[in-house]
Amino acid sequence: MKCDKNMMLLYAVTDRAWLGDMTLYQQVELALKGGVTCVQLREKELSDEDFLAEAIEISSLCKKYGVPFFINDNVDVAVKCKADGIHVGQEDMAAAKVRERVGDDMMIGVSVHTVDEALEAVAAGADCLGVGAMFSTSTKADASVLPMDTLRDICDAVDIPVVAIGGIGKGNIHKLKGTNVDGVALVSAIFSAEDIESECRELRKLSEEMVR
Repeated sequence: MKCDKNMMLLYAVTDRAWLGDMTLYQQVELALKGGVTCVQLREKELSDEDFLAEAIEISSLCKKYGVPFFINDNVDVAVKCKADGIHVGQEDMAAAKVRERVGDDMMIGVSVHTVDEALEAVAAGADCLGVGAMFSTSTKADASVLPMDTLRDICDAVDIPVVAIGGIGKGNIHKLKGTNVDGVALVSAIFSAEDIESECRELRKLSEEMVR
């Protein structure tokens, strides 16, 4: 599957910290109904066996809605569940190594923080980039906030889709306008919402306005 910038518009990254009375499957389906354009399954605590079982379920759900499905970090799970993509950070397996493992058909996303990291990721075979944190975020307490100029410079330097991440929500999406970013990756803005479906509808509309 080729990575299209439209996939990046409203990119949901899961976090079971917000489950409450729901299952992750139920939450993701509500997000899909609300218009998310990509789903990334992030699990830091589950065993590989449980992660894989969950990934197979969520992958099937995403296929039903025609939305690409990414796995965060775990290349083995991504390969076994036949995910559409794998997303890795700077401290994870290098993109070139990931490409060797997953072959040519799986999309690779890479987290970057500088133009040099972005160009290196593209040269290694990345299909899309995640840039952040753009605002302070409780999801990743150790993440440094990047200047808007850095996001703009990265977007201008590469010819693959770029998604902004980190502390983004309804109140600040508009601040990304003019950076040439292709979309936003959201965690708590989606999954902590009382009504995930209607929240995603609003976020989708704001994201569309932001990229115009």
